Amino acid sequence: MMKKIFTLLAFVATITIGAQTNNDLLKHYEAFYKQMKTQGDTQGVINALTHLNILSPNQARLDTLALIYANNNQHMTAMRTIGIETKDGDSDLAVQVRALSLKALGQPKRSIEQFEIMFKRKPTPYIAYELADLKIQSGDKAGASTNIEYGLANAKDDMKYGFFERQQPYEVPIKAAFLYLKGLVQYGGDVTNSQAALATINEALALAPNFNLAALSRQAIETRQAEADKQATETKK
Repeated sequence: MMKKIFTLLAFVATITIGAQTNNDLLKHYEAFYKQMKTQGDTQGVINALTHLNILSPNQARLDTLALIYANNNQHMTAMRTIGIETKDGDSDLAVQVRALSLKALGQPKRSIEQFEIMFKRKPTPYIAYELADLKIQSGDKAGASTNIEYGLANAKDDMKYGFFERQQPYEVPIKAAFLYLKGLVQYGGDVTNSQAALATINEALALAPNFNLAALSRQAIETRQAEADKQATETKK
């Protein structure tokens, strides 16, 4: 009987010590996490959140960890952190991470699915722009046009959208960005649509003279139009 009592006491003591150790570790990594955030140490934040999730699994922390991976261009790791498949009850942050990471990984159709969820939950011109851009890439001109018209109708004068195709990133009014996309849809690779597309892209450039991507597209359309005109003239000869 005494042996059983001592065994039970030893077992309880082990559990108590384990619980204290676990709590101590949680406090340690919570403090570590705060310090790494203060220092701006991304890898330190990742390490802290990973340990915290092992000690005390928490979906909100997992979503935060996935966002940090995505912001660090570790998109596949971000996807593995929160799971590739969409689940009922996914947080807005999880959906956002999937949308951005799938876009970065060159999977526009799957990215559209996530952005559509975001847009359904809380429609904004910024999400509409992402959807329109991805739908143009996917060949869905009608869907892109719907998102573009929403964006043009709801864009505010102070809303900006950033572009990174140059060495020096720049911003333009988001309305200009929508007009640029509208011009691309109007053109659709057909030189017979050049004039309408150029007129719309010129509207975008009037709002944002620094809009390099729009200027390059205008130049490309004008060049193709000139080549088509030259070919047509030679054919008549």
